[in-house]
Amino acid sequence: MKEEEEAMEQMTNPNAAIRVSPEEEYYIFELSEAVTRTHVYYNNRFGIEIAADLYMPADFDSSMQYPAIIVGAPFGGVKEQGPGVYANQLAQRGYVVLTFDPAYHGYSGGEPRMVGSTTLYSEDFSAAVDYLGTREFIDRDKIGAIGICGSGGFALSAAAMDTRIKAVATSVMYDIAGNMNSIEGDARQQMLDMFSQQRWVDFESETAAFRTAYPVEPTDQMPEGLDPITEEFFSFYGMERGHHPNALGNVTNASMMDLMNYPGLEHISEIAPRPVLYVVGDRAHSYSYSEVAYENASEPKELYVVEDANHVDLYDRVDRIPVDKFESFFNEAFGE
Repeated sequence: MKEEEEAMEQMTNPNAAIRVSPEEEYYIFELSEAVTRTHVYYNNRFGIEIAADLYMPADFDSSMQYPAIIVGAPFGGVKEQGPGVYANQLAQRGYVVLTFDPAYHGYSGGEPRMVGSTTLYSEDFSAAVDYLGTREFIDRDKIGAIGICGSGGFALSAAAMDTRIKAVATSVMYDIAGNMNSIEGDARQQMLDMFSQQRWVDFESETAAFRTAYPVEPTDQMPEGLDPITEEFFSFYGMERGHHPNALGNVTNASMMDLMNYPGLEHISEIAPRPVLYVVGDRAHSYSYSEVAYENASEPKELYVVEDANHVDLYDRVDRIPVDKFESFFNEAFGE
C-alpha cells in the first residue's frame, strides 16, 4: 500500500521525488562493505522533495552523535557519481555523509526538469543541513560541506549565509555564476536576448528547451573536433567511466539568464572564522577559480594542490582524491 501511495504521489505532485527500484539504480562505483547506504527524502524551503543518499559506517551506533559532511555534485551531475565516490570513502573514516540530487535534477522533485539557479543550488546545501541537523545521531555543531566542481561555488555561497555549515571544502571548484557574469559587451547582450526569447518558446511548450551534451548510452569513442576542456568532460560523462542517464547535460537554456545575473561568491570572506579548504589538481583547467576564491576568502583558509591530476580526476579517482586531507581538515575543524 505504501508503494502504491508513493507512486500516486509522484504522478500527481510534480514536487515529489522519484522513487526507483533497486534494478533501476546505477552507481559508478562499488559500495564498500564497511559502509551502508540508505535512500532518504526531505523537502527544501521551496517545497521540492529532495532525493538523497545517507552513507554511514557499517558499525553505526544510533545512540551516538556523529559528525556529518554534505557532498554536492558537479554542475549537471548527480549523487550516484562523484558525490557517492567521496561519501563511500569518508564514511569509512567515521563520518555520516549525505549526497543529494539538486532540486529539479536526477531523482529529486520539481517541474520543469533541469531548471538551474544560483539560489536553488545554494539552497540544496542548506536543505541538507535542515535534514541532518534534525537527526538525533548527528552533532549539529559538526556539519560540514564539500562541493565538487560547480557545487564548490554553491557550497561556498551556502556557507556564507548559513552559519550552521561549520566548515566547507571545495574540490576542483568552478564558479559557474562568476564565469557566466564575466561575459561582457555585445556577446553578453546577444546571449541575454537569445535566452529571453527562449522564455516565450518555453512558455508555449510542454517542456523547457534543454540541450543534451552527452549520449543516452555511454560510448567508447571520443567525438571528433572537441576542444580540450569539452573532451575532458566527455571522457567522464560520455563514457562508461562516469556516465549516468540522469547527467546528460546541465540546465535548461533559459536558466542561463539567472546564472548570468546573480553572483554567488560576493560574501565568501564572511565565512570566517569557519575554515575553508580549496582542493585543486595541478593540471586542472579550473585551477584559477580556486585561486581567486582563495584570495577573496578570509583566514582560516588553505589551497591544497594534488599532483598529477586534471579536473575530472578529482571526480572519481580515489588514487587522486585526497581523502586523508579532507578527513584531517574536517577533524581539525570539528575538534575531533
